[in-house]
Amino acid sequence: MKPRTILSLSILFFISFAGNSKVNLPHVFTDNMVIQSDTIAQIWGNATPNSDVNIAGSWGIETKVKTNKEGKWKTGIPTPSPSFDPVFITITDMNDGDSVTLKNVLPGEVWIASGQSNMEMPLRGFWHQPVEGAGDEIMFSEKNGKGIRFLNVPRVKSYEPLDDFEGGWQISNPENAGEFSAAAWFFARFLKDIIDRPIGIVSNAWGGSKVEGWVTPEILATYPDRDYEAEKDSVMNDWERIGIMYNSQLNPVAGYTAKGFLWNQGESNVGGHADYPSRQNDMVELWRSIWGNPDMPFYFVELPGWDYGDVNGTSAALFREAQHKAESITKNSHIISTSDLVYPDEPDDIHARNKKEIGKRLAAQAATYSYGIKGIPHEYPKFKNAEINGNKAEIFFDNVWQGFTPNDELEGFEVAGEDRVFFPAKAHPNREGLSIIVESEEIPDIKSVRYNFKNFAIGKIHNNFGLPIVPFRTDNWEY
Repeated sequence: MKPRTILSLSILFFISFAGNSKVNLPHVFTDNMVIQSDTIAQIWGNATPNSDVNIAGSWGIETKVKTNKEGKWKTGIPTPSPSFDPVFITITDMNDGDSVTLKNVLPGEVWIASGQSNMEMPLRGFWHQPVEGAGDEIMFSEKNGKGIRFLNVPRVKSYEPLDDFEGGWQISNPENAGEFSAAAWFFARFLKDIIDRPIGIVSNAWGGSKVEGWVTPEILATYPDRDYEAEKDSVMNDWERIGIMYNSQLNPVAGYTAKGFLWNQGESNVGGHADYPSRQNDMVELWRSIWGNPDMPFYFVELPGWDYGDVNGTSAALFREAQHKAESITKNSHIISTSDLVYPDEPDDIHARNKKEIGKRLAAQAATYSYGIKGIPHEYPKFKNAEINGNKAEIFFDNVWQGFTPNDELEGFEVAGEDRVFFPAKAHPNREGLSIIVESEEIPDIKSVRYNFKNFAIGKIHNNFGLPIVPFRTDNWEY
């Protein structure tokens, strides 16, 4: 079916939704949903114009709201504490008695999972690109996923904001789990085990999308290198276009009460590292304003190792550096490092198969910062400063309390002199100072030290909790 036809059908669907006088709910509200617990959760829909709508929850709450002249209504309802025991919600049009009941609803923790293909990648994997351990995860998804629910927002190209989509919430079982975002599945599974609450994932990622695709035309107008109107009639692929992810992926679920955001994106913005920190911050602040929560948590994933045109190039390394800068300028945002989660056979595979550790690391940060659980290892060794003397440099780090592993020669370091030509360097841990000593026979006067600062490089140095050193450099050279 041609894209124009799909869009036309979608518009007719949404007109039909808005024009029906009886109780109608958008598909973000369906049976099996997870509703954010212990809060005032937003709920909206359509009913008879200028009538009263009654919303009743089986946990003993009742709220009334009046529709406008178009039949639209929106209100907040107090939600119960987290529980694996289902509740139900009944919405009644008091004008004609028509009602809808949402069944098998779990009060728990809702997370919005967005980004591009490494967030979209389902447990079943992509063509010739598996997810490690997916067979077992799908096989035992009903037992291990008790209390985990997913809502997958389908991809529909639109240059106008859409209010709804076709789909609905799904419970976790082998029939459904293969289509769940792998990274978000592992996040949900580990977080559920840590906090013992139901987890709902609203998955609305779009493979290949750029950060500019997830913001409004008003924000895009401030970016001199992008022209929203001109791109509408261009020959770009859908995933390259700006704005459409905001219209069709974000807008239909915008404001659905949630705990926070998960974000795995960046591959399509490699090369734009100078602008990326501010643009990701723009996106986060926009989303928070839509959700009405200026401190809504935002957890995101460091760019994976890949070819990016040259395994030994630095375009992706510069972008990872920009991602960490984005973390530093955006309040209540946290990034996980992934430099150690690729395998030697993956430089040509942008969809690294180890999604389990990504989900686990996201869950560790969320449990720490959003749920206040103390003691969970979640901080990565980060470059602090360097003391350089001739052909030797001592590198100091934050978040190192008991040293590094392995305890012998360390791989991944390189150094350069005034000519800015890098050579591999020898390195070993300084057990007394919790630092790393880097030496070079080729460079008598070191001017820069870099660690894993390449498009594809496997991090092999960890702290005692198995968390990798964040790739870094001591210079500010633009390459």
